[in-house]
Amino acid sequence: MQPHWDIFCRVIDNYGDIGVCWRLARQLASEHDLRVRLWVDELPSLQPFCPALDLRAARQHLEGVEIVLWNESAAVDGVADVIIEAFACELPAAYVQAMAESKTRPCWINLEYLTAEAWAESCHGLASPHPSLPLVKYFFFPGFSPATAGLLREAGLLAKRDQEIAQKELGDALEVSLFCYDSAPLGEWLESLANSPQAVRCYVPPGKPLAAVSAHLGGAGPWQHGNLRFEPIPFLSQQEYDRLLWRCDINFVRGEDSFVRAQWAAKPFVWQIYPQAENAHIVKLDAFLERYCAGLAAEAGAALCAMFHAWNSGQGVGQAWAEFLAARPQIAAHNANWAKYLAQRDDLATALVKFCASKV
Repeated sequence: MQPHWDIFCRVIDNYGDIGVCWRLARQLASEHDLRVRLWVDELPSLQPFCPALDLRAARQHLEGVEIVLWNESAAVDGVADVIIEAFACELPAAYVQAMAESKTRPCWINLEYLTAEAWAESCHGLASPHPSLPLVKYFFFPGFSPATAGLLREAGLLAKRDQEIAQKELGDALEVSLFCYDSAPLGEWLESLANSPQAVRCYVPPGKPLAAVSAHLGGAGPWQHGNLRFEPIPFLSQQEYDRLLWRCDINFVRGEDSFVRAQWAAKPFVWQIYPQAENAHIVKLDAFLERYCAGLAAEAGAALCAMFHAWNSGQGVGQAWAEFLAARPQIAAHNANWAKYLAQRDDLATALVKFCASKV
């Protein structure tokens, strides 16, 4: 029989959690021939990625995945062979009880948030027995090193990227994509772009990014501000967003999903990490920069780190941007090597399948 996997996802931050889960669900179904059921508690957050989604349907099949609205009335009609609890979302009590009563114990995975911190390596794959039921949960960490589970990467992704980049016609303008939180320090950065000696074309999607730009420039766009042209774009599918990242010269990304896709794009990027209390996110930012900048020339590495910190702190963005642009050729070459390094190991979906094969 075709193996059955359940993925549970609670929408926390607009599109981040569901974006990761939707990519994972589709890849498990299409590349690993698994019967995948995605439980999600907020269908409207999935619909932009999947326009055919029917918001009125409690269950539906799209792109090889069964999508179930996860609410209090959702029936537990069978336990999967593998259960993925995405980002510690806590499974329904009735489902956990059904797991414990199942004749064959399922493989229970807690898929963690992506982090470059060293402690994740020692925690990856650890077993956590349930305190009262005959069940074991395994902690699974995406990551950047061989001691973690790798990153989401569909088969053939990098070949498609290379083909599209090779076909791109070179233009005079610097093309930039902007995906940010509304806390991004846009003011000083916008003025730097407007005063650039080179024409700049910046693409901004709806939601928080467009609202942030509109708050600075007024109106609904498009805007021409000095040498800068801001162009609002519609919400893109995940495949279309990948192509946007491949097309642009520099990509500003946020959270986890776009952060990973920017690395596969092998173009210079700036990451706005999800802000946490007491600046805990800066520790995560520095852990990534330490890994990512290894092998990058000192001056270029300093410029890259300064831009990441300025973008996340709001301090000194203008000067940091100028130094980042000056180092862009070295950063671009480094990013291409970084993507090759990451692609040497299994992707996250494959790592999950291999790990769970010995547990079910």
